[in-house]
Amino acid sequence: MLSFVACWMHGPPFRRSGQALDAPRAGRAQTVADIIRLGRRHLALHGAAGLSLRAVARDLGVVSSAVYRYVESRDELLTLLLIDAYGELGDEVDTAVDALPEDDYRGRFLALGRAVRQWALREPARYALLFGSPVPGYQAPAERTTEPGTRVIYRMVGIFDAAYRAGALAAEVAPAVVVPPALAADLAAIRAELGVAVPEPALARGVLVWTSVFGAVSFEVFGQYGADTFAARDELFEHQLEVLRGSWGCSREGTVTAWPVDLLTSVRRASCSPGQAAPS
Repeated sequence: MLSFVACWMHGPPFRRSGQALDAPRAGRAQTVADIIRLGRRHLALHGAAGLSLRAVARDLGVVSSAVYRYVESRDELLTLLLIDAYGELGDEVDTAVDALPEDDYRGRFLALGRAVRQWALREPARYALLFGSPVPGYQAPAERTTEPGTRVIYRMVGIFDAAYRAGALAAEVAPAVVVPPALAADLAAIRAELGVAVPEPALARGVLVWTSVFGAVSFEVFGQYGADTFAARDELFEHQLEVLRGSWGCSREGTVTAWPVDLLTSVRRASCSPGQAAPS
């Protein structure tokens, strides 16, 4: 920021001096980008557990000691690949969601789910790095990976919250299920942290939707359906998204799926254990 202000006040620095300062940075950034690019290739060929900086150095055409000046370890390479993959997935989700009107809540949710699936099918090895089995011996640094790793869920919660604030998301849907006090406390803390208005029951449904979207994608990417179970994979996923949209509490038109008050009351009573009063 200070260098920007100095340039604004006094004009740009002498060009040759600026080039001398920027060239090493540009060269380093390009080398790191090349290492990440080759890391992607090795990830696809050998999996995360098979990543080797020596092999990356060989493909880069340098000795392994030179690569360690840019990426200090295999774990650092894994971290760079995680951040890179989370960033690309987040960018594609943002592009898909932003292409639709802000008040098209159903459309935006469907676009988010489709974008996740399309990226995962195109990049199965990188998806597996993000959402597959943990890499033995590797612990992702939370201070570097949490923010990029939560972009998609934050975007989904944002859609839920915007729909609720606009009256297009039902606070409860039938059958209503009482949120246990301990879970309600967790959800309340999440609401406060994110600054969202959506109530705890709807937020709990959002957690179900979130895990179900990624569960459906993971089943397909990792071959859990088997080769011959579903030929119409696109139609299956679209159906799953629509079911989740209904669980979310939004109608096909993006308006509240209204349930009669007497029905909700009877469902609440039915969900209570004997002797427990139904919530009002």
